[in-house]
Amino acid sequence: MNQTESPLRTEFCGLVLDSPIVLLSGCVGFGEEYTRIKGFSNRDVGGIVLKGTTLEPRLGNAPHRVYETPMGMLNAIGLQNPGVDVVVDDILPGLDFKETRFMANVCGSTIEDYAAVARRFDDSPIDAIEINISCPNIKEGGVSFGNDPDMSARVVAACRESTSKPIIAKLSPNQTDIQENARRCIEAGADGLAVINTVMGMAIDAEKREPIIGNVRGGLSGPAIKPIALLKVHQVYEVAGPLNIPIFGQGGITSAVDAIEFMIAGATTVGVGTALFYDPLVCTSINAGISDYLARHGMTSTHELVGSLAA
Repeated sequence: MNQTESPLRTEFCGLVLDSPIVLLSGCVGFGEEYTRIKGFSNRDVGGIVLKGTTLEPRLGNAPHRVYETPMGMLNAIGLQNPGVDVVVDDILPGLDFKETRFMANVCGSTIEDYAAVARRFDDSPIDAIEINISCPNIKEGGVSFGNDPDMSARVVAACRESTSKPIIAKLSPNQTDIQENARRCIEAGADGLAVINTVMGMAIDAEKREPIIGNVRGGLSGPAIKPIALLKVHQVYEVAGPLNIPIFGQGGITSAVDAIEFMIAGATTVGVGTALFYDPLVCTSINAGISDYLARHGMTSTHELVGSLAA
């Protein structure tokens, strides 16, 4: 490494990132919202994953869509978005691709939908494509693509045929064998794996005896799921590490120590999402904490941390 190069500089799926921190899909809209926060700079993060995007516009679920839990947040937004054509034609031109990396988050109700959205993003300046395989497959009665290794692989393969950009498969924790799913996604052409998506949960209004979330169930994120996410990253690294497939670790990261733990477990990059809702500038302190840790341990790069968990 060049002596003037930042120790936070990270390579992921062929992309060079200024920091191992990536802002998670659904937490920063389509990226432009954060330009209004005083003190925030896109240069504080290695990349931003845009809001989940579908082929056609979606209004999303009925309210309530978000509910704060003691150690996190439940959400059931329902993929509200203006559709891929609006994102590519109207939103992407307003983003500064010189400041950071922008990654699309592709969603669909059928394999054909996923392929069509990936194909549309292929003809755009987007840097990489994250595939949200936790979407329900309407042709199979609503079962999630991400909970079935065969369907996960088919989605990844269809997107691989539709784009030459780096593909990151976002794996669900709500499945029996995440290692098998990871293996199948890699074989189908995934360049990287995002581990994990949210954990399914619900909240009840005891007085009314009814669900608080309009969709009844929602995705739980935040510190409550960190131990689950750490284990899943470690398990997936056992499969992906020997194949040099990088992992984008996420789930409850709120501090530099959290981020470091995920890298030790096997993550090359780390995602910050729910923490942004109560501290929009948390990435600055996470970067500082990682840099301090590397200096104290005589390390020159975060890559020295990846997968360094003692046996």
